Amino acid sequence: QGAIVMYIGPRKPIERHPHISRLLATKTFPSIIFATIITATTVFVCSKQSRSLMRKVSPLGRKARAFRTGPTAPRMSSNLLQPKVIMDKGRVLNVPHEDEISYPRFRSLIGGTPLVDLTNLAKPKHPDTRILAKCEFMNPGYSIKDRIVYTILTEAEKQGLLKPGMTIVAASSGNTGASTAMIASMRGYKSIIITSPKCSQEKMDAIRAYGAELLVTAGGLKADDPEHYMNMETTICEANPEKFFGINQYENALNPLAHYMTLGPEIWGQTDGSITHFIAAGSTGGTLSGTARYLKEASNGDVRVIMADPVGSVFYEYFKTGILNEPGNFQVEGVGKENIPGAMDFDLIDDAVRVTDKEAFKMCHMMAKAEGILAGGSGGLNVFAAKRLAEELDYPSTIVTVLPDSGIKYLSKIYNKEWLQKIGIDCDEDGWDALV
Repeated sequence: QGAIVMYIGPRKPIERHPHISRLLATKTFPSIIFATIITATTVFVCSKQSRSLMRKVSPLGRKARAFRTGPTAPRMSSNLLQPKVIMDKGRVLNVPHEDEISYPRFRSLIGGTPLVDLTNLAKPKHPDTRILAKCEFMNPGYSIKDRIVYTILTEAEKQGLLKPGMTIVAASSGNTGASTAMIASMRGYKSIIITSPKCSQEKMDAIRAYGAELLVTAGGLKADDPEHYMNMETTICEANPEKFFGINQYENALNPLAHYMTLGPEIWGQTDGSITHFIAAGSTGGTLSGTARYLKEASNGDVRVIMADPVGSVFYEYFKTGILNEPGNFQVEGVGKENIPGAMDFDLIDDAVRVTDKEAFKMCHMMAKAEGILAGGSGGLNVFAAKRLAEELDYPSTIVTVLPDSGIKYLSKIYNKEWLQKIGIDCDEDGWDALV
């Protein structure tokens, strides 16, 4: 059939191997030829149909890597195959040499982030409840925003809205700006990023390192002030639309669409459809709305979506009452807002909860010490909200949240004791027991 499967497992006689015995019992496995290539591995050569069957019945078989035989083999990045050739009834099967291997470009690694178990950080009310988190800090730009910037720029190029020689402009609390600066430079565009003084120094430095021009507005401006960082992007692009292209992340429908096409399907697939709750904070609304729409469609409406909101943001009260109150102050970056973005769809949200700065930042420190995960403040906020939910639910649940960015972006703030003391937070106070 022209295909082989590499089956990595215990070395034992073929007739004693339980998975192969089950295959043989089906009488659909036409032939098996095996040869030992490493002391602990066995190679099974089989047809395409048998390869598919092996993956279905064998846990190890699902990890098998298949490649075609013949004079040339497709490029692969596995170093599992030590020998240069494998004999199949006297026929030499070509195995790719190191100089034939194709490696990915860094820019192609957006998405496909790991889903990790953080149940250890809580005391769930039901023993079969789990807390899982998507490690979005493992994207190339170290944040979830790589997903939306890639989608927005790719579609803009396809539609002719973004042309060579244009400058890309993005208003951002930091992460979208860093992703824009990175991807714009990769594609040969100049970029201008506009942010507020609340943005951490690490994020500002990263934006400049990618080659972007960074504009920092004055702090404390009202959302409708023309000099507010969210409004300056529009002002710049409208003044010269032939020269500037705006990301417009707060109103752009491609923002939630990016998560509908990527993050939602990834979560559904990684949980094998067992997710019961999705809980995350909102900022532009893209992550929450796009992911929620996909999960609700995939589950026929069974997945409950809960918005976590920092105390001081307007989202919680607006969701509960429909009233847009005056915003308060909060230190968590990248989540919460003082106005309602067009990318946010409250109709997809089932409930909302509030989390304080102290709760979010203490969870960041707890994750670092207990799980080795150095997450940003929004990740701490999300996990704390998931923890509290797990401790309230009295039935088996799979709660999924996201860790939007890396704590490396906040070493001067969240992980700096002097800065925390200035805002009145002691993350060592009362120890972990006070949190858990």
